[in-house]
Amino acid sequence: MNAALRQPAASAAPELIAPVNSSSSENDLYRLAERAGIAVHWIDAYDQPQVVADEALQAILEALGLPCATASDCRDSLAQLDREHAVGYLPPLLTGVQHQPVTLPAHSRLHGLSCRVELDNGARLTLLISSDLNAPPTLPPIDVPGYHRLLVAGHILTLAIAPPRCYTIADALAEQGRERGWALAAQVYGLRSDSLKEARKVYGDGGIGHFGALAELAPLAARYGAAALAMSPVHAMFAADPGRSSPYSPSSRLFLNPFLIDPAGILGADAQAQVLAEGGSEMIAAHERLQQSNLIDWARAGAHRMTLLRRLHALFRTEHAGDATQQAAFAAFQLEGGAALRAHALFEAYSHHLSSQGVTGCCDWRQWGEAGRHPDTPEMQAFAVEHAGEIDFHLLLQWQAARQLAEAQHSARVAGMAIGLIADLAVGADNGGSQAWSHQDEIAAGLTVGAPPDRLAPQGQNWGLGAFSPLALRRTGYRAYLSMLRATFAQGGGVRIDHVLGLNRLWLVPQGREADAGAYVSFPQQDMLRLIALESWRYRTIVIGEDLGTVPPGFDTVLDEAGVSGIRVLWFQREKTGFLPPSDWSRQAIAVTTTHDLPTVAGWWSGADLAWRERLGQLEDGLPAAREQRREERSQLWQGLVQQGCASGPLPEAAPALKEGDEESASPVALDDCAMVVDAALDYVAATPASLAVVPVEDILGLTQQPNLPGMTEPHPNWRRRLPEDTPQLFSAYAAKARLERLRRVRGGTAKEI
Repeated sequence: MNAALRQPAASAAPELIAPVNSSSSENDLYRLAERAGIAVHWIDAYDQPQVVADEALQAILEALGLPCATASDCRDSLAQLDREHAVGYLPPLLTGVQHQPVTLPAHSRLHGLSCRVELDNGARLTLLISSDLNAPPTLPPIDVPGYHRLLVAGHILTLAIAPPRCYTIADALAEQGRERGWALAAQVYGLRSDSLKEARKVYGDGGIGHFGALAELAPLAARYGAAALAMSPVHAMFAADPGRSSPYSPSSRLFLNPFLIDPAGILGADAQAQVLAEGGSEMIAAHERLQQSNLIDWARAGAHRMTLLRRLHALFRTEHAGDATQQAAFAAFQLEGGAALRAHALFEAYSHHLSSQGVTGCCDWRQWGEAGRHPDTPEMQAFAVEHAGEIDFHLLLQWQAARQLAEAQHSARVAGMAIGLIADLAVGADNGGSQAWSHQDEIAAGLTVGAPPDRLAPQGQNWGLGAFSPLALRRTGYRAYLSMLRATFAQGGGVRIDHVLGLNRLWLVPQGREADAGAYVSFPQQDMLRLIALESWRYRTIVIGEDLGTVPPGFDTVLDEAGVSGIRVLWFQREKTGFLPPSDWSRQAIAVTTTHDLPTVAGWWSGADLAWRERLGQLEDGLPAAREQRREERSQLWQGLVQQGCASGPLPEAAPALKEGDEESASPVALDDCAMVVDAALDYVAATPASLAVVPVEDILGLTQQPNLPGMTEPHPNWRRRLPEDTPQLFSAYAAKARLERLRRVRGGTAKEI
């Protein structure tokens, strides 16, 4: 989510859940909160002790399914938790590590019993559980990773045995005989496919980037030795409300964003031109107008694309109904997607139905009343039958999105990328969206994810996203969590987990309250990381964890041991005297110049971000003080660049504080100096020992504007910027080619057709 300076948790709080004092330990509410994993006492970013208000504790506990309005309620809820640790109770899923003894719950009293393990490869093992009553019962090591069945004392449960660590960047690069690599990062929606007309036919993307352009971009980067192409989240959004554009606030993390479908990729470019022509001159004019804009008008461009897709769906169902191969592939996709896929299509269809009637809250199932409270209500099932055509449309959209994304990954790998696409897994999904609707048993309804007050956000942050309930995860055998992991791991050769700190704890805020009214809630970190490692090897997918923010003590080590690469950002890699030399950067984490939430190199050097923050009232000490601080930071960065041999000469002048559209009128000398800094910064990050250096397209092109300015929606055009050139010509400028060639030379990879 919103990037923040990496900082360790305060030393005064060595544990996630700080123990309460003796007087508080008698408080039923506090005892219940602690048992549920809520940190009643915690240390804030200012090293001050804090206590969560009773009202917040009650709201969070209620959302977790633990009534606590009275002392009697608290005791009943404590008894409920006790039953889950009673003698003989076993959860539906246990995790273990390959080649290591498997620890069973201490309260299970399985010591000395014989059990059977049915491996998922068909083999069967008869094992004896340890008999030492002074230690938890353990199974002998199991050498085969996978999801096995454990049969013991009348219980049947899943035994997930994970490899010791994830499939890593080093593993992927080693298959090509490489030790280091680099990756390009791009916002999919910002890519252009701008060919407008040919022989009186209209083509082009109509104002939103798509998977077809992604498939074009991958080989361009691969020609310069790129090992991967990191993309913005492609989770399902709200088809009936295209104006909701933030890729980190999806409707569902189980499915894909239909607005990113390439219309020409469904039945061909001529079919797209045909349906545009059938729409008449007004539709063609809208297509061209939206396409020529430098900013995405999500509401209009999204509605336009959905109209195109509807027309193509009708064409598919009429003129291509006899294509047995296509029909079989579509049927197979639906069969594999099962009930979850149909529930998502039902959500989209019903949302569209309500939207067409002008109903408020059309995309929020919490506003649908009793009839729409769940996909399986009689009313919803009747709607599905009556609107089978609309359901079919949304099923086809998911099929086409999955097919086009798979083609983009294939294009990346065929072009020589060791990893290919790196997907981005958002930290949560909208509580009113599809995923929360169809997985209510696993989602902590009434809570949203955010961050507590800190130096960068004194009021705290509330991202408005729903989260899994840690209690429900264990009770359901991580069913929904695994479905989400598999859906994301299937998108490419890598996964970036947004706010990976959430595997340890999340700051959860009761719905409708300010961010500072939340609390830290712990999550089953060990189980979740083991399942990530298991899925990582099953898909042979590398894992990156966005670990910016307040890092719990020891969490870096946990990630390293699990094979999850953290992220180190140039702007935050500092020591007291200046920027950290490349040689001192982490080997385990990836190295990046910047992220989507932070200034580009040219934007940072020119102060474009400061100009925006001053315009939006985000500079507490005013613009002059911010500029003075930036001047000192520029001097420190330049000194570091010179010391590492990445630059030479005196400190270049910075361009004036650039805002949107200022580039054309800026001084050519200042822009040349800015370009020189971009070159040096890329060399600096490329020189780190990190196995993967990731550079956004914006830095390759030397752009000053960043995709997102956290905490603001207007007037800053978050998630709306389009890249300046059509994808095939994106790197045609000499400066861009030179930067790509230096990355290839420093980070490895074979030049192809440059």
